Amino acid sequence: MSAESRKIPVSRLYNDEKGESHFIEETLEVTAANFAPPAPPIYVSDGVPAKQVVYLFLPAGYEGDFHPAPRRQIMTLISGSLECSVSDGETRTFSPGNTQLVEDTQGKGHATKALEDCVMVVSQLD
Repeated sequence: MSAESRKIPVSRLYNDEKGESHFIEETLEVTAANFAPPAPPIYVSDGVPAKQVVYLFLPAGYEGDFHPAPRRQIMTLISGSLECSVSDGETRTFSPGNTQLVEDTQGKGHATKALEDCVMVVSQLD
């Protein structure tokens, strides 16, 4: 593996100055590094300070009406599928492996609906 970099797609959910929430597609750069020697190098991102990591279970049919995120967090869906709607009217469906950077900590926030039983890992950021 050379010292080249790769990019990982990440959906970012944020609020604008008027309190409306939106999605935007971004990429996270990862670079080849000796992360866990003697294992071969793998692609690694820069570190992001985190407060804690929690797991969430949302049963099928769970509906969380519009609410802001309790803090900045990175959420990765491990199993199931869910819909997330933002206040500008857009709705997206997420499947296992999808990651969101959730930053809509003010304003109208987002709504969540579990289409199936969902397991998520959530890194709550500082």
